[in-house]
Amino acid sequence: VQLLESGGGLEQPGGSLRLSCASSGIIFGLYTVGWYRQAPGKQRELVAVIAGGDRTRYADSVQGRFNVSIVSAQNTVYLQMNSLKPEDTGVYYCNAKAHFTTENYWGQGTQVTVSQ
Repeated sequence: VQLLESGGGLEQPGGSLRLSCASSGIIFGLYTVGWYRQAPGKQRELVAVIAGGDRTRYADSVQGRFNVSIVSAQNTVYLQMNSLKPEDTGVYYCNAKAHFTTENYWGQGTQVTVSQ
């Protein structure tokens, strides 16, 4: 099983980026999929999660600015990030956890930098 993130890059404050997480080997709709980020010198934190294909939850810091979704036909999870702030900078990781087993998969991460 592989999770592959893409879409990171350098963006100005107030801008938008869309991250993608594609998988080979699992069907995202059957897993709880989360986006995490890790800023330099800080612990990895949960940003957004989607379960059952439509139940979502967000960190307070991104509520109202970020949106997580699954496109089942593409078996891809997206994280739309709007109104970006410098504190959104970090490496963003995709994670998939099975509901009833110990399966737990991570992607390699994609760098997001928000700066002038």
